[in-house]
Amino acid sequence: MSEQHATLLKKARERLVEDRRAFAKIIAAPFEREKTVDARARFVELQATIEAIDRAIEDEEGGQGSV
Repeated sequence: MSEQHATLLKKARERLVEDRRAFAKIIAAPFEREKTVDARARFVELQATIEAIDRAIEDEEGGQGSV
């Protein structure tokens, strides 16, 4: 059962990484006040979520190492 949860979490992580990359492109583009500020905030939220998922994967796999 843990393996299924870990697999699900890994898929969720992959999707969030794709989203994070999209926001990174916006941040790297020429500054557009609202768009860039929003992208920065979303990037930080996504990064925190990815890190939480990494911890959840580690917990599901019962390991001490990083993902």
